[in-house]
Amino acid sequence: MMNGFNVSIMMMAFVVPSGCATFPATTSDGMSDRVAEDLRTLRAATTRFHQLDSAIAAGYPGVVRDCLVHDHHGAMGFHHLNRGYLSRAVGIGRPQILLYEKMPDGTYRLNGVEYIIPYTLWPRDTVAPTLMGQRLHQEDNLKIWYLHVWAWRENPSGVFANFHPDVSCPASSRKVYMPFPAAF
Repeated sequence: MMNGFNVSIMMMAFVVPSGCATFPATTSDGMSDRVAEDLRTLRAATTRFHQLDSAIAAGYPGVVRDCLVHDHHGAMGFHHLNRGYLSRAVGIGRPQILLYEKMPDGTYRLNGVEYIIPYTLWPRDTVAPTLMGQRLHQEDNLKIWYLHVWAWRENPSGVFANFHPDVSCPASSRKVYMPFPAAF
């Protein structure tokens, strides 16, 4: 997400509805029915991207240089950005970024997605945008709001955690990243 991204990404995003979302009853894992349905929608829309070739065919890049890690909280992985999905409309089923982990055999595993909104479209000093019942995090270095969703690999830190303690990055592509302000 960070240094491997082109500055032009900061000029593109989609708008997420704001305000306090009301979510109905919770599921057995504590997740609201609405959020659980949003996750099902996201998974249905991204199941084909378990194969990196399918993601490439849909406009995501095949090669991403940096695999983002945190010294203490795990990793995010490789951020494959589909610039064609950057728009002003919310699209739970059209995530802009796919989060992949490169496996020892050279294959890629889809673990989750990320959504972003630049401060130019949603100023930092306003109420945080929400998506899937979550307030997006601020990233002042990049001047964006963001949200990770670990839709394809259970994360012991939570489905919306920024890092996954079990995701790893190859030594040759590891890039240490620390969000600012820190949001874990």
